[in-house]
Amino acid sequence: MSQRRVLVVDDEATIREAVAARLRAEGFDVVTASDGPAAVAVCEASSPDVLVLDVMLPGFDGLEVCRRVQASRPVPVLMLTARADETDMLIGLGVGADDYLSKPFSMRVLVARVHALLRRADRAHETAPAEPGGLAVGDLEVDLVERRVRRGADEIHLTRTEFDLLAYFASRPRAAIARESLLAEVWGWGDGAGSRTVDSHVKALRRKLGGDLIRTVHGVGYALDVQR
Repeated sequence: MSQRRVLVVDDEATIREAVAARLRAEGFDVVTASDGPAAVAVCEASSPDVLVLDVMLPGFDGLEVCRRVQASRPVPVLMLTARADETDMLIGLGVGADDYLSKPFSMRVLVARVHALLRRADRAHETAPAEPGGLAVGDLEVDLVERRVRRGADEIHLTRTEFDLLAYFASRPRAAIARESLLAEVWGWGDGAGSRTVDSHVKALRRKLGGDLIRTVHGVGYALDVQR
């Protein structure tokens, strides 16, 4: 397999270069940018496999970078944020980010998240359905080939991660699924850390699909709560 490329975008040179150096030490080809316009330009020129993207950037912010990049070519995105504001996180997930880390963060965790995003992208490509197929649960329809979702008469736009999470729920209707299982199966994390990522994506799904669809199973995780 050819060397995987990561684009690291942060306006703080110390953080940008430290992340780039660690990823290069892990065997990645790394390119960098320090502002919003440069990030979009470098992404178009270099076609990275993963984007590590700070939210707060000069020119225009990381949310706009993510929006423009995803409109051009879907790329796994790990967002970095100095703020723990859940609203910011939900907005980031809504424009196509797959995961996020709050500063300060562990380099070991960042590297693990990048590897997980790549494994997930590879797995999605390898296991794409060869023939039309879908899941129908109650009034919810999930088309696995066209990656479309309808609830009743309404078609609902989901990000890549939101779709994968919903598809996993829909394949196991009414079953209580632990956050750790969701992290392992949808995100590819092996250590079970980062339950806030699951919670944020579930909250985003509820906003789009309705709050009655995904039930919180206290002490466990979530279940797709549909009528029989």
